[in-house]
Amino acid sequence: MGIDDELEADVKSQEETLEEWCRVLLQAFELEGVEVDVNGVLSVAGVAAHSVVRPAAPLTTFIAGYAAGMARGIGQATDADSMAAALDVARKAAIDYTEPGTEAE
Repeated sequence: MGIDDELEADVKSQEETLEEWCRVLLQAFELEGVEVDVNGVLSVAGVAAHSVVRPAAPLTTFIAGYAAGMARGIGQATDADSMAAALDVARKAAIDYTEPGTEAE
């Protein structure tokens, strides 16, 4: 097995682990039927980590998830639509973020 094969196996293992962890969490919260765009969540976390500060990633995804849950809970949107909208808002906010006291270029 070469380095590229090992790296590919590691990436697959990480993806498989994340998918399994997602299923475990959904089951723990009794949300087995909910579809989660794991790559979409990770993408937003990456944008927040690089646009704001690294610890903004989990905070951003938590708040986006909370917002999606609230939208779904009041019947404003379906699971998929509420999650997509929340991730879009979080991504845009992170991209547009500038530290207080600094001006956007």
